[in-house]
Amino acid sequence: MSRVSQPLRGSGSGVSVGRVLLHLLPAVLLFALFAGVGILHVTSRVLVVDMGYRLSKAETEERTLTREHDRLKLELATLKNPARLEKLAREKLGMSMPAGPLVIALPAEKPGNKRIARRGGTY
Repeated sequence: MSRVSQPLRGSGSGVSVGRVLLHLLPAVLLFALFAGVGILHVTSRVLVVDMGYRLSKAETEERTLTREHDRLKLELATLKNPARLEKLAREKLGMSMPAGPLVIALPAEKPGNKRIARRGGTY
């Protein structure tokens, strides 16, 4: 004789809960697999879009900082202009060029050469 599972009480049919769950299990697992893959795909796309926004923001900041750097280099070159410095020295500080005999020209030192101290501590 074949074994018959216990029927559901009150339902009047010969189908058991265990048998129904056994037949639904592959469909539920397949649905869970597709849902998991879908969630992973959507999550990865969201992360890619977020990284794109971050990259765009970083590129904009880099362009802004490059422009600021170029502007500061130009300002520095303008401030170091010898004609401007001479004008400031004459007008604001009251300086003037010294007379001819007061100017002493020193020979230029080569890089790496150091002066050696003479006796008495003078150079």
